[in-house]
Amino acid sequence: MAGQLSGWDDTIVALATPPGIGAIGVIRVSGARTFEIMNALFPSKDLNQLASHTLQVGLLKQGDQVLDEVVLALFKGPRSYTGEDVIEISSHGSPFIQENIIQAICSLGARMAKPGEFTQRAFLNGKLDLAQAEAVADLIASNTEASRKAALHTMRGGFSHDLSALREQLICFSAMIELELDFSQEDVQFADRSQLQNLIHQLRTSTEQLISSFQLGNVIKNGVQVAIIGKPNAGKSTLLNTLLNENRAIVSDIAGTTRDTIEEVLNIKGVLFRLIDTAGIREHTQDLIESIGVAKSMEKMRAANVVIYLFDVNEMEEDLLQEVVANFNAEKIPYLLVGNKAEGDLRAYQQRFASFPDLFYISAKQGLRIDALKEALVAKTIGGEINTESTIVTNARHFEALQKLGKALAEVQQGLDDHISGDLLALDIRQCLHYLGTITGQITHEDQLDYIFSKFCIGK
Repeated sequence: MAGQLSGWDDTIVALATPPGIGAIGVIRVSGARTFEIMNALFPSKDLNQLASHTLQVGLLKQGDQVLDEVVLALFKGPRSYTGEDVIEISSHGSPFIQENIIQAICSLGARMAKPGEFTQRAFLNGKLDLAQAEAVADLIASNTEASRKAALHTMRGGFSHDLSALREQLICFSAMIELELDFSQEDVQFADRSQLQNLIHQLRTSTEQLISSFQLGNVIKNGVQVAIIGKPNAGKSTLLNTLLNENRAIVSDIAGTTRDTIEEVLNIKGVLFRLIDTAGIREHTQDLIESIGVAKSMEKMRAANVVIYLFDVNEMEEDLLQEVVANFNAEKIPYLLVGNKAEGDLRAYQQRFASFPDLFYISAKQGLRIDALKEALVAKTIGGEINTESTIVTNARHFEALQKLGKALAEVQQGLDDHISGDLLALDIRQCLHYLGTITGQITHEDQLDYIFSKFCIGK
């Protein structure tokens, strides 16, 4: 596959660890001349004669100048990350030292790697398919246990295995139908249409499951937007502070203290919840700044994945709460009703708001029943525990391709129902194979690869 693209036979170098001062830094070199270049800088040993997957300690020298004392990790292709000869240099973590080493390597014929170029070479050399390669970037960017597990599952080939099984079955039937076309004069059928019906049904079911997993995958990857809204002085800022266990928002008895939205992140059971404390919503205010804050609150509410509607249980009237719920339902906004300042015996509150059995009673100031609210947030957004052992689609490009695959499979199904000819059926099946191939990289082009890998960090 590497031969299909130009400019992939040279040797590249980049810093693989974050820039800045540290104890050590790792510089990665990959390409056909890796060992030749490093031999020139590491005169104490002939690296070509040493075994792969070994560590070597010694001095890096450019002429008579000692650059640093380093540890070299040797990986001879194809048993390396990129499939090429790779050497990783562990140097001291001075940016000055690292830059001198990189410049010395470049002076001997290497060039600086582009973002994601090491992983792109791994893909081109068949070490990873495209879905696995993209999961590498997701794994690096993961910031919760759930996102780490989902990315690791895909990187280790879980998603690719699912797609491969779908693709192999389609290829088998496509070959049978193509064979029929070669014998069209004899009017024979090599492909059992009833079996193809069953296969398409199974494929559509599997595809729909993968498509539906994207909603959860998007939550795992990007987090959940939670807007905390309610009337002024309902305790929104106090609730935010209690959830975060810190004084992030200003709390005051003066209504309208929060003039702008405040956003913070909370990790609950491996999922990031982006909490938005909004300005108190009241219909009539003479304060221009407060009016702008209220408008922003409404905007955040409509963009949120779920809304916490917080109110003072000692002041809220049932008919007004009914009106609030009706508005949420009309706009199809997912919500949790949370009655704040509920202290002491809850039975009186529960009797008063008996028509709202799902209402949560808390005291943000005293921290009462906050854990139950967290559990409810998780249940409302992801429906329970996340099973990261199964495939969860987190990549928007994969989601789009799966949607196209679903439509193409529906066309195959329609063609079978209408008893269309084998040549037209073969075209529809080829379309399905095309969309599957775009996910794993069997079908791709240079511009697409450049775009995908440009989003990686340099050195990976």
